[in-house]
Formats: sequence, structure tokens, C-alpha cells
Amino acid sequence: MTSAALEILGLGLGILGWVGVILACGLPMWQVSAFIDVNIVVAQTIWEGLWMNCVVQSTGQMQCKVYDSILALPPEVQAGRALTVIVALLGLVALMVTVVGAQCTNCIRPGKMKSRIVIAGGAIYILCGVLVLVPLCWFANIVISDFYDPTVPPSQKREMGSALYIGWAATALLLFGGCLICCCSCSQRDETSFPVKYSAPRRPTSNGEYDKKNYV
Repeated sequence: MTSAALEILGLGLGILGWVGVILACGLPMWQVSAFIDVNIVVAQTIWEGLWMNCVVQSTGQMQCKVYDSILALPPEVQAGRALTVIVALLGLVALMVTVVGAQCTNCIRPGKMKSRIVIAGGAIYILCGVLVLVPLCWFANIVISDFYDPTVPPSQKREMGSALYIGWAATALLLFGGCLICCCSCSQRDETSFPVKYSAPRRPTSNGEYDKKNYV
């Protein structure tokens, strides 16, 4: 019962991480304007994401524009698009695989095959966490390098946006959830045999013969 509860917990963490990846993928705040000038009055703020960039005016108005050309995008944006979409699809596959093999479902008869299916679902969640970590760290490295590069003009310097932090949190949930699912399934592999049923011993009747109801 405890392993089943931990398995459900791992599945819940994996689902939260999957939703977090989708949220981070759609948000345009992968890198934002860096305010490093002495003037604190800023007319506009620039947000840049995987699919669009937005300009937020000081009055509160926001204008967003989808990127016109895919091939003209920087390599980190192209890789981020591809990997986040792949992770979104793999997360759905991991969810279905884990639910099919979970201890709380009866889609498959309990046994080694059921345990292996759950382990496969947990491994897919771990793979999702590793894949989404690549564009997040790539973006963070570029932002930090440009920020401390003296040759980059102050107007072109960027800071890490909230989408990166959401993505890192989602990565942690995917990795922890996948490991929890795999560990709980491995601990149950030796306990999937069918229970042994014992029958009451047959008792002889008063005339020394066995009761006929024992043979029914």
C-alpha cells in the first residue's frame, strides 16, 4: 500500500513537471531586458521567448509579435523549440504508460510485465527532465555571458526570465517523480506473485468417511 501511494505521488509530480514544461514553453519570458543604467525610468520592457517577443510599455500596454522566420532564429531558440515540443509529447506518453502499469489500475494483470511498464514510464519522465534541461541551461549560459561581456551594449544585455525558473522547477519535478516511480516499481517486482490460497482440511464424519461436501 505504501509503494502504491508513493507511485501515485511520483505520477503526480511527473504530471506537474509536464505541465510546467508546457507553461515554460509558451511563456515569452525566457530572457528580459536588463536595467543596468543609472536612469530608473524605463519606457519599455522587452520579453523574448521561443515563439514570440513582447514589448511592454510603461503605461501597461503590451504588444507581442510572433517570429517571422524559423530558419533565421538563433540556434538556441530552434533547439529550445524542438526539445520542449518533444518533451511535451513524451510527457503525454509517459503519463499513459505509467497509468497503464500502475498498481491502482487493472489494465494489465499484476506481474513482471506490469512492473516493467511502470519502470518504462518513470524512465520516460526522467528522459523528459534531461531533455528540457538542455535549452534551459543553454539560454542561461548565453544570457550570463552576454551580461558580463563588455563588448555588448547595455541596451542589448538581457537577464534570465521567469520561464527559465519555471522550467528548472519543472525539471526537478520530472526527475524526482520519475525516480520515485522507478524505485517503487523495482521494490515491488518480487512481490507480484499470486497469493497462495489454503483450504481447510477435510474432516471425517462419525462413520469414518469423509463428508461429501468436502468434494464440492
